[in-house]
Amino acid sequence: MIVFDLKCAAGHVFEAWFGSSAAWDAQRAAGLIACPICGDGDVAKAVMAPNVAAKGNRRTTAPAPVLPRETPPPEVVKAAMEMIAAAQTKMLETSQWVGAAFTEKARAMHLGEAPAAPIHGRATAEQAQELIEEGVAVAPLLVPVVPPEQRN
Repeated sequence: MIVFDLKCAAGHVFEAWFGSSAAWDAQRAAGLIACPICGDGDVAKAVMAPNVAAKGNRRTTAPAPVLPRETPPPEVVKAAMEMIAAAQTKMLETSQWVGAAFTEKARAMHLGEAPAAPIHGRATAEQAQELIEEGVAVAPLLVPVVPPEQRN
């Protein structure tokens, strides 16, 4: 994982995590990245100071105090959650719901026993941890998904 400080055209700076620099490039090109504060899609990497450890991993000075961030107003939080939900919905359009078979299908794809394809479904925390320990790339969805068979 890699973390980038990002900045929108309105000057809001926020941090985002990506699997790689290529993942950042792909998500930005697909229009999946937007400012969580104002929704602006014109986002670029902000200047970041590198985190370089002192010799022997000892700090020579005390770390700077972490100041509390101002809590955004509820309408900003709601707008950010709506953007996250919309981005997830867009990504899931190309993914197949496999329900409780998720663990089995993800493992089969990882082992080359099934063709690789984007899937989403259900797994317990223990099942997800087992997949991660086996090297299977999985991640939780940020917004709950209603299974197709439960929609009316």
